[in-house]
Amino acid sequence: MNTLNRRQFLAVSTVALFSIKSQATAAPTIKVHETRIISHQPEYYHGWPTVCRRKNGNLLLSYSGAREAHVCPFGRVKLMVSHDNGATWGWPQVLLDSAIDDRDAGVLETAKGTILVTTFTSLAYEKGLLAAQKKKTGEKGAWSAEKLKAWQAAHNRLNAEQRQSELGRWMIRSTDGGVTWSARYDSNVNSPHGPVQLDDGRLLYAGRQLWSDGRRVGACESTDDGKTWRWLGEIPVRPGDDATLYHELHAVDTGNGRIIAQIRNHNKANTGETLQTESDDGGKTWTQPHSIGVWGYPSHLLRLRSGKLLMTYGHRRAPMGNQARLSDNGGKTWSDPMIISGDGAGDLGYPSTVELADGTLLTVWYEKMKDLPRAVLRQAKWSLET
Repeated sequence: MNTLNRRQFLAVSTVALFSIKSQATAAPTIKVHETRIISHQPEYYHGWPTVCRRKNGNLLLSYSGAREAHVCPFGRVKLMVSHDNGATWGWPQVLLDSAIDDRDAGVLETAKGTILVTTFTSLAYEKGLLAAQKKKTGEKGAWSAEKLKAWQAAHNRLNAEQRQSELGRWMIRSTDGGVTWSARYDSNVNSPHGPVQLDDGRLLYAGRQLWSDGRRVGACESTDDGKTWRWLGEIPVRPGDDATLYHELHAVDTGNGRIIAQIRNHNKANTGETLQTESDDGGKTWTQPHSIGVWGYPSHLLRLRSGKLLMTYGHRRAPMGNQARLSDNGGKTWSDPMIISGDGAGDLGYPSTVELADGTLLTVWYEKMKDLPRAVLRQAKWSLET
């Protein structure tokens, strides 16, 4: 019989501990105080936002804007600011506008007051453009001449080699509160909501190495306030899974020496669920991803001032909208779902949440609503009642 060394034994034991099926705790009662659209330009498609709260109380909201559709060549990274807890939002500022599609945008204020914004660039729109160029005028599904001309003009700003060189996972930083920004630089990995601040002063970014050979899934760290990022540890692949079907991670420091990360899973086992992995050595090694019994994705994680953990995620089946779950034991178990919104039509999600000074929670997501031509940004203010 093969014996396990100490590290293997600890890893297997931790997986077993977190994989034990236990009854989810009853969901706390919540009160949704308001839900409203906060986009300034509903004529454009808005996607994949992240909200963060600065130490001075201001809220920052990054997203991909100026879009025509879920996939198109026009995406730009934009930022809105609120000085009144989300009652009003300032006009969006363009932070990045590459010659291809700039997508999911994360935002974080570090412990030192630096603001980091993340994104990735994509050529996913090329498939649709190629198909449209093959259709004849009047043929079913053919684009209007105006639309086709606009897409071609955007696409042809660069040649094929130049477009490939634009692909990347990017970060920009500001040390003056968002007045000026650095040039973009490689963040090593990407995920929709970006990196997180750890209690020990480091920054940790859990994600995928997009556009790299192997495209590892794991975590990077920064010890210089986000200026540079180095690979820290790979997340192991569950037996039978394909690592390329792990997507859109987010992490949180639980406050007791453990970091947890959650993963959007598209493997056959637990497909459409959020998986979870844990690290007890600062992100160097991780447990095997395991089910936590949550259908829906991707997740945003937040440690509340009470020490409890909050996860918010999109839920694209009835009740279609956005949900949250609470953990009072560092992510070992999660409550039943709390419904933040349940009136969706399909294309929605990627919620992120901040805790306001009075304990109220504010969640922002994107959504294609039934009565509007393109996806907008929506916001809910809500509170835990018990």
